Amino acid sequence: MHRTLRFPTLLAALLILLPLASAAQMFGHGGGMGHGHGADGTGHDMVNMPGLQGQNATPEESTELAVMFRNFHTITRDVTNLPNGIRTVTRSSDPEVMDVLVSHVVGMIGRVEAADDPQIFIQSPTLDIFFERGDRIETEIEVTDDGIVVVQTSDDPELVAAMHTHAAEVSAMADHGMQAVHEMMMTRAAN
Repeated sequence: MHRTLRFPTLLAALLILLPLASAAQMFGHGGGMGHGHGADGTGHDMVNMPGLQGQNATPEESTELAVMFRNFHTITRDVTNLPNGIRTVTRSSDPEVMDVLVSHVVGMIGRVEAADDPQIFIQSPTLDIFFERGDRIETEIEVTDDGIVVVQTSDDPELVAAMHTHAAEVSAMADHGMQAVHEMMMTRAAN
């Protein structure tokens, strides 16, 4: 897999990682009860969001997901489906959420490159092919004033189809938050 980063890597790492400590404190902790619509009557735990944990995910990665889901209303995306991949521009109106978003995108692309599936409990099965064939994906990442721009291409038609599907899934989550995840899971369960 080829990845192009258009900003100094060390500086970017510092800009990405330093805000995570404050984000974890701001968004990752708290008490209270979830709203009550779980099948067993206990409701979803929207405070701790245990579905964002994974068999191979770090606590920091789960915290990033929680920050993005709790603040989905600040996130917008533009997606262009290319014949051989996708071009996405994702941004947040909240600078702290934007930092978390950049960290998540860079981290997950790194995991795909390493074939290191985090196995998040609510993870879409669309991602499986990325971890299996990540070496067939060309990736360019650029952080601009417009947001984080990701261009991913492949000569593998199944990967291209999965890129298109995943881009739509992420856009749905940016538009509707956890509701989109619930709807996707219900659709998969019905099939």
